[in-house]
Amino acid sequence: MRWIISLALASVCASSFLVFSYSHEKASKAAPAETQSYLGFDRNEYPGDAALSVLRKSFTFASYWLSAPPGGKSNSWAGKRSLLQSQGFGFLLLYNGRAAEQVRTAQLAEAAGLADARNAAAAARNEGFPKGSVIFLDQEEGGRFSQEQHLYLHTWAAELERQEFRAGIYCSGIPVDEGGGSHVTTANDIRAHISDPDVVYWVYNDACPPSIGCEAGKNLPAPSESGVAGAEVWQFVRSPREKKVARHCKGYTNDGNCYAPLDKNHEWFLDMDVATTANPSAPH
Repeated sequence: MRWIISLALASVCASSFLVFSYSHEKASKAAPAETQSYLGFDRNEYPGDAALSVLRKSFTFASYWLSAPPGGKSNSWAGKRSLLQSQGFGFLLLYNGRAAEQVRTAQLAEAAGLADARNAAAAARNEGFPKGSVIFLDQEEGGRFSQEQHLYLHTWAAELERQEFRAGIYCSGIPVDEGGGSHVTTANDIRAHISDPDVVYWVYNDACPPSIGCEAGKNLPAPSESGVAGAEVWQFVRSPREKKVARHCKGYTNDGNCYAPLDKNHEWFLDMDVATTANPSAPH
């Protein structure tokens, strides 16, 4: 009887081991692959039609201004959506936002937020971008935002949603020392005040580390490595190089700019970005 029981126990153990091995093998095969990062570029001025085929060999997506960029009086990207799309580029839609001095009061902040959201939505429709596309509001200033700035961003996001587009914000991901051992990161400050979990964040942080410098190789970092959790796009290179922030970064040319690997004549200086998708502004 003991011999029969021993055989039965051995059989059960063997069966359990086989089931475990099979389940473990299936779980291993079903384990999700690491999230892929996609490389893109952005610049204020359109690089020219002839540049697109060269840039497409290195980059998956490109910025696309829906307004004049900071400091500009006109928008050289206007009317170029179809051409970029025919080359296979994804998009980062951008709209130039207001600086702190332009939204000094609650009345100014609300009026600016409404106007900018409506104008951005109208421009996106005019360019042929579909409903639900993500439009990033360009916010260049870093540090802690004022109540009026937060009101401006909240109004922008809410009105853009009413216009059937999704709000995104381009902002700093660089920690700023406020003294007394206190630091603030603009992206986190915005997220804590905007009360909208659907806002998409495109952050800039070109300090090395975490940035890899002006590099466009295969080992691309993930946006989450920017220092801002949940960021979907990370601008890890700015041209020209910020001497104070990016002084330890490599890959820039002697003129202080970053160029695409195949831009041998250094015709189009640019910023570099990584994103969680090949078309960051696509409806999702």
